[in-house]
Amino acid sequence: MDDSLYDEFGNYIGPELSGSEDEEEEELDEMAEAEDLEEAEEAANRRMDMTTGLMEVDGQVDDEDNLETAVVLHEDKKYYPTADEVYGKETETLVMEEDAQPLEVPIIAPIRPKKAEMLEQQPLKTNYSNEFLAGLMDNPELVRNVAVVGHLHHGKTLLMDMLVEQTHDLRYEWRNNERPLRYTDTRVDEQSRGISMKSTPMSLILEASNGKSFVMNMLDTPGHVNFNDEVTAAMRLADGVLLVVDAVEGVMLVTEKAIKQACQEGLPICLLISKVDRLITELKVPPTDAYFKLRHTIDEVNSLIQLHSGNNAAFQVDPIKGNVAFGACQSGWSFTLLSFAQLYCDVYGAAMDPKQFARRLWGDIYFQPTTRKFKRSQPDKTSERTFVQYVLTPLYKIYSQILGEHESSVKKMLDEFGVYLKPSTFGKDVKPFLKDACSQIFGSATGLVDMMIAHVPSSKAGAANKVARVYSGPQSAEIVGHIKDCNPRGPLLVHIAKLYPKQDCTTFDAFGRVFSGTVKAGDRVRVLGEGFTPEDEEDSAAAEVSKVWAYQARYRVPLAKATAGNWVLLEGVDATITKTATIIPEIYEEEVHIFKPLQFQTQSVMKIATEPLNPSELPKMVEGLRKINKSYPLAITKVEESGEHAILGTGEIYLDSLMKDLRELYAEVEVKVADPVVSFCETVVETSSLKCFAETPNKRNKVTMIAEPLDQGLAVDIETGKISLDKPNKEVSEWFQDKYSWDLLAARSVWAFGPDKQGPNVLLDDTLPAEVDKNLLRAIKGSITQGFQWGSREGPLCDEPIRNVKFKILDAAVASEALHRGGGQIIPTARRVCYSAFLMATPRLMEPVYYVEIQTPADCIQAIYTVLAKRRGHVTQDRPKPGTPIFIVEAELPVIESFGFESDLRYHTQGQAFCLSVFDHWQIVPGDPLDRTVTLRPLEPAPAKDLAREFMVKTRRRKGMSEDVSINKFFDDPMLLELARQDATAIY
Repeated sequence: MDDSLYDEFGNYIGPELSGSEDEEEEELDEMAEAEDLEEAEEAANRRMDMTTGLMEVDGQVDDEDNLETAVVLHEDKKYYPTADEVYGKETETLVMEEDAQPLEVPIIAPIRPKKAEMLEQQPLKTNYSNEFLAGLMDNPELVRNVAVVGHLHHGKTLLMDMLVEQTHDLRYEWRNNERPLRYTDTRVDEQSRGISMKSTPMSLILEASNGKSFVMNMLDTPGHVNFNDEVTAAMRLADGVLLVVDAVEGVMLVTEKAIKQACQEGLPICLLISKVDRLITELKVPPTDAYFKLRHTIDEVNSLIQLHSGNNAAFQVDPIKGNVAFGACQSGWSFTLLSFAQLYCDVYGAAMDPKQFARRLWGDIYFQPTTRKFKRSQPDKTSERTFVQYVLTPLYKIYSQILGEHESSVKKMLDEFGVYLKPSTFGKDVKPFLKDACSQIFGSATGLVDMMIAHVPSSKAGAANKVARVYSGPQSAEIVGHIKDCNPRGPLLVHIAKLYPKQDCTTFDAFGRVFSGTVKAGDRVRVLGEGFTPEDEEDSAAAEVSKVWAYQARYRVPLAKATAGNWVLLEGVDATITKTATIIPEIYEEEVHIFKPLQFQTQSVMKIATEPLNPSELPKMVEGLRKINKSYPLAITKVEESGEHAILGTGEIYLDSLMKDLRELYAEVEVKVADPVVSFCETVVETSSLKCFAETPNKRNKVTMIAEPLDQGLAVDIETGKISLDKPNKEVSEWFQDKYSWDLLAARSVWAFGPDKQGPNVLLDDTLPAEVDKNLLRAIKGSITQGFQWGSREGPLCDEPIRNVKFKILDAAVASEALHRGGGQIIPTARRVCYSAFLMATPRLMEPVYYVEIQTPADCIQAIYTVLAKRRGHVTQDRPKPGTPIFIVEAELPVIESFGFESDLRYHTQGQAFCLSVFDHWQIVPGDPLDRTVTLRPLEPAPAKDLAREFMVKTRRRKGMSEDVSINKFFDDPMLLELARQDATAIY
């Protein structure tokens, strides 16, 4: 034994002894693994060297012998290829930290296609070619521009469906579906709500009864009163109006507004009494009663036309004149008296003049079988009027046979008309079967087309009326002559009245009418905004027309060019357009004016404030609000002084649609919305108690004014354009003297309206030449006017517009040196003196009031009175609708009390009442807004006499202002001393 292998205690300390065979195998495996790791590491190093290149020493590459000894720094090591090497340098890559996003959220979100509209992938096949359409459009004599208007659910969209079915090759499931197609309701929310919210144009080729083809540019407009701005835009481009009225409901709220606007625009009216089949299938009235119901509807329309047109007989509608048609568009038929008379001639082969027969089919005319003549006297008590005998009775029989579903009797009836239907048609449900049978019996809508051709002027004939009413320039200008002639070779002039978003909602296409010249893709143009004048050309920009289309609701037909007299859709010109615009050639030497902005029949008085849920998305929301401003003609978006973004609309459904578009289409951000409020106005009820004056900061100028209420009705006349300061001074002066009995001096001294060109406030120069230097006063007229308009735009009570106030300049001390009477001195002073005169004239707050029209059965009227009384509303009239079980309740309701009114009304009437509300007028809020003795308690409604104070204080809080009006802010020190002196005099 070797002692060196053991210690002193006998423990073995020598080299390790070999163990069993298993241990030897484990040792061999470990050695093999170590060798494999070394080889793998060497291989990785070689790959790294091949990827990154060889190390350079002193500018030269080492040879192969020095590779193994080369020193590689840690930061130079590269284990994986870069993203550029894998994907290419042109690919943008995103590197994120681990667990920075939830697992269910993708690093790069997929593109979500927006579906704002239901568009066709391929244009529908039509009975005519696009080349034929483009050829007809070149002749303005063959073009008719018609706006289809009417009340909600009166059948405007169904009429368009009927015309689409007669001109397009529709899919089988569309033709045989009992649900209406609603082809012009292109938006998804329009289909889901069942109402039209946007006007939709279509250019159709329709044949007249003589076989001649015409281009019918028809614009389907919304029937809901909240979207009346779309009707205004449609009438701006149209030469005539097709008024659709339900045979059962008759004239309603929107019908009256449409008639009023058509008369103001000077547009001829054609009447279509739709849904005549409701008299047969729903009311089940006998033919004689149906005649009286139809006649009553026509008389109602004529009475409104007479009221708004000034007894102009040319606007009256009459079946004998040929501008009244009857129809049931869902059943696929329509006729005029002439087309029905022609149907008799075709079916019976009668050799008679259909025009003479048609003249005898309306009114108190009877057929006497003994003499075979038509007389106005009734032969006997059983005799029926000709319209009942020859029109309604056969119509009733057709419906009774088809709805009776006796196949043999239906075939026998159809044989009399020479109509053959396929055997499979008789197996359809009632509605599709009725539609097929009636459309075969009555044929296409040639009678309707004849009516529009005869009574709606062509594009060329209607251009003179259009340019006289909507062109702001002189009628003697050279370009006006080109417009009246619809000259395709004249200078280009396009009026843009509407913007339609593209499918991705990033840009808009501009829809308008070509009044002169020819527009085609690639044209360089100038876009003139609403603020453009020949003196101030700032609101204009150059653009290039990239595409030209004919708009066909769910698809678009590309055009090589569009000539004068046609409606067009232009791409590439929308960047600077907000509401309306005028397009002229980019280089045009002559002086040109714009088309007047749209004048709406209602106002946006309902207001909401919005902010993004995520503050970092504020730029997106602001951009979305800009697009909302383009898409909705009557929407107003502005930023309050407090920084909140306010949106003004006409009503709840209008704002609901607007906010849906903002969230889903234009901004794509989640938005918080504050409780809705209303816009107020400020006014006075007395004349200023003393002459108010203000001095400029340099003490060189002094202006004295008083404020007093404006004559009743004058503010509305100014807003509606009945008087304008653009007219000659003599005409303006005579108008004020004749209508409002102003004296000659006051009538000649009107300086301006405010807060804008047609604002409801008046600024008068009531100074005398003996007391004031008129030349110096005229030198600062512009500055005083600007201060007056600035002050009337933001009143002193709560920064709301001033209304119905007349400001009189009584005295003015003006510096003789121009340096001391500049705008910086005069404008703020004029504003301040307007405020002081206003506050000394017993200021009051005004609130908007809705006109409410409610359809209800008789047993719910009492509940309606109760609901209105709780909301400070009152009923002005309740009347039965002749021939129906419906009552119409007319009421007035303050807008601020209208939130949730419709839901409350339906709750109390078990869903039987339906209402529509539209802005009607402004009224003074009860109470004094400056009464500091009023105590406002939180969460408690203020009594009626304190409402003005409550509204003012809450509005000021919302806008970030102090709770009360500060007198020192609007009164100079000398003025305050004068007030103190007068108070002291009054006490002693």
